[in-house]
Amino acid sequence: MTLRTELGLVKLTVDYGQEAATKKWFCPQQRAWGLSPHQKITPGLAEKLCFTAVATTSFAQAAAVAARWGVAVDDAVIHQQVQRAGERAEQQAEVRRMAGAPPAAAPPAALVIMMDGWMLRHRGADWGLKPAGTTGERVAWQECKSAVIYHLSHAAKTAGERGLLVEKFVVAHVGEPLEFGRQVQAEARRRGLGAAPRVYVVADGGVWIWNLQADRFAAATGVLDFYHASQHLWDLAHTLHPENAAGARAWVEPLLHQLRHGGEAGVLQTLQDLPAWCAARGQGLPETAQRELGYFECHREHMHYQARAAEGCPVGSGAMESFCGQLQGRFKRGGQFWTEPGRRRLMTLEVARRNQDWQEVWQSN
Repeated sequence: MTLRTELGLVKLTVDYGQEAATKKWFCPQQRAWGLSPHQKITPGLAEKLCFTAVATTSFAQAAAVAARWGVAVDDAVIHQQVQRAGERAEQQAEVRRMAGAPPAAAPPAALVIMMDGWMLRHRGADWGLKPAGTTGERVAWQECKSAVIYHLSHAAKTAGERGLLVEKFVVAHVGEPLEFGRQVQAEARRRGLGAAPRVYVVADGGVWIWNLQADRFAAATGVLDFYHASQHLWDLAHTLHPENAAGARAWVEPLLHQLRHGGEAGVLQTLQDLPAWCAARGQGLPETAQRELGYFECHREHMHYQARAAEGCPVGSGAMESFCGQLQGRFKRGGQFWTEPGRRRLMTLEVARRNQDWQEVWQSN
């Protein structure tokens, strides 16, 4: 038997025979080492290759890194190992979700949940359709819904006052919001959701996110990302002053200061007075302005930024943006067009690595 190992190819002379009880042929050494009947790679090397595939930007780069260890392995072999390990990790993740949350060793004083989405490319139904000019769905863009969960006490700062999370846990799912919400809630329970006296949901204005908040985290305090709120105020300012940048700035900057420092009621009142403000100038309220008024009214209870900051809660979703950027660095590179199983299994391993579930994938190998 020839095995790929961390030291290169190793040739072994092993026993092979028929088991008396089952009449099945097997190799005792393979069984003792936890190898499948046709496995030609040791679990130790398989784990290292999978970890490298997750931590680098492509299977080809993972193969190049392995070559520097002195292990010559094709990127197709690494891909095969990722598919096997990713399938195990998927099964384990579902078992954990079904089992429910373990008893909290140290309940968090406050739990923060951030959610967002970003787009990545899958192979469409007509992938590979020829000739090139033929119309078809070669590429299918799909949204990867993602979440970051952490104890508020794990938020820190670097020497340069940049935000830092000592520990965080993540969720990534391509599919319907309902299933994503189930996964986020299950992960939050693992991290102390049921025992936390305070829970914050911080997100941008995505309607599906706030529907999930109402469905899965109704008792949580919602916080609209301040940057996104400020963007909407700027859009409104340019709508009201379409050809006057200085006028738009003069209108919006005092409102942004108010909004950030406890004056959200005054900001909302200013917005409610806009129809009268427009009428006094002999103009109707623009349709885009009407939409923005609805946006801020919908998030009326999510904009108490000074109060939330006083509690230590973040008023921005920087940790979420950072996580989305990191995932895009692996799953949205030039030339990457995923199959659903291939993307899902690699992403499941990525989540297992980040959530400290990596060893479980290999204990059952």
